[in-house]
Amino acid sequence: MFPELSVAGMVCPNNVFLAPMAGYTNYPFRKLCASLGAGLTFTEMVSAKGLHYGSEETKLLLYHDPAPSLGGKGMRPIAAQIFGSDPAIMREACESEELAPFDLIDINMGCPMPKIVKNGEGSALLENFPLAEKIVSACVKSGKRISVKFRTGVDEAHKITREFAKLCEGAGACMITVHGRPRDKIYAGACDYGEIAAAKEAVSIPVCANGGVWNVRDARKILEKTGADAVMVARAALYRPAVFCEILGEEPPPVLPLFLQELNETRQIYGERFAVVFMRKMAAFWIKGRCHANTWKKRLFEAQTAEEVEALAREIF
Repeated sequence: MFPELSVAGMVCPNNVFLAPMAGYTNYPFRKLCASLGAGLTFTEMVSAKGLHYGSEETKLLLYHDPAPSLGGKGMRPIAAQIFGSDPAIMREACESEELAPFDLIDINMGCPMPKIVKNGEGSALLENFPLAEKIVSACVKSGKRISVKFRTGVDEAHKITREFAKLCEGAGACMITVHGRPRDKIYAGACDYGEIAAAKEAVSIPVCANGGVWNVRDARKILEKTGADAVMVARAALYRPAVFCEILGEEPPPVLPLFLQELNETRQIYGERFAVVFMRKMAAFWIKGRCHANTWKKRLFEAQTAEEVEALAREIF
């Protein structure tokens, strides 16, 4: 059910992937999920224009281990996700030094956030087939492996999954990920397995199914119902990174060492303040549903230093 998967020669050790999530899938978190079994990890979405204009903040989103990824001993392939609406700038990003270490470049054509859509980016491209095709084609010309992540349409009345899947394959994409919800639903409502299955039937490249996967039962169901080649885990990984162990049938390691490692790496790479704010949020995710969770959360969000966060983590976990 969760076998090795080859994507245009890029071999993933399994077909259970970590989704790109804005504000969360930074390097330490991606590394954590890979160590727990994720077969492929994606950066949070990165602005092609930001790279074009040399934004240091944008470049930091692409921080990665300097060791080789694909084929390196003990390493897994790594993917970056970019967004934009200018084909030339998108290709330039794919050819940039910052994206050179990544084995796959994913194009975001599904983000539903108004500020992205208003710029003609993300899910706005679901309404502009000619431009979407030009973007994919331009990125493919960079020589990188290119995938596309998109939604089923802008709303329930305008489903475009099958046609858009064909467009992506025709333009040269080597994989697609279908989030089984339309733009107007954001993350609400059930995942539409039928639309993902329609995409799988329409193309010959690998199809990754995304939406509503919280545990091994959900992962098995979405693969069985859609015939997809891979499954993408998003919000479940924030609450339980060890969900990858659960899905793959492996014993999860103790929580405390995982948290402390992520805290230390986040601090080293992004600085004290970012680490405190980010890891307070992560700890709050990890304790959701536990007894006295609200009390712990209150104490966590009062913490002002990494040392205070660490001390609380030792009490909690």
